[in-house]
Amino acid sequence: MGPSPVLVLNQNYEPLNVCGPHRAFVLLDRGKAEILEESDLVLRSPSYEFRLPSIIRMVYLIRRPRPQMRLTRRDIFQRDRYTCQYCGRQGRDLTIDHVVPRHRGGRHAWENLVSACRPCNHRKAGRTPSEAHMRLLREPHRPTAPSYYLFYDYCNHREGWRKFIPGWEEMIGAM
Repeated sequence: MGPSPVLVLNQNYEPLNVCGPHRAFVLLDRGKAEILEESDLVLRSPSYEFRLPSIIRMVYLIRRPRPQMRLTRRDIFQRDRYTCQYCGRQGRDLTIDHVVPRHRGGRHAWENLVSACRPCNHRKAGRTPSEAHMRLLREPHRPTAPSYYLFYDYCNHREGWRKFIPGWEEMIGAM
């Protein structure tokens, strides 16, 4: 069947995940999902011809926890809008700073990491912001993972999926 991903939507049209065509056929065959859009690809057998689904929707609501964003340098910089959280200088030459230094028990977590320019990071050194007489512009927080974050790689190549991914238009406008 080859790699032909299928977008799986919840009953309320919220994107759930991406599965392969085999899993999509199983969900459709068992009556757990319905086809919203078909792809251009066709699966042929000696007696039948099936169009592969592109988007399916579950017929019942799936409850699941909200997806979490991975902790990466790029995502910390994006959360902080490529701005030093101590002086407000914007740019691409930023470092990651632990608000409470790790040698003082600070964790490597969203709530303890901020973007900082090199001069501010050196000035703060291994101290807390209050000890260094520095103030944070914004308290660090864990961002929520938007739908386009999870499906970005797929939506670049499948325009039909974009209408089901909230925030896709804003993401494209920001680039």
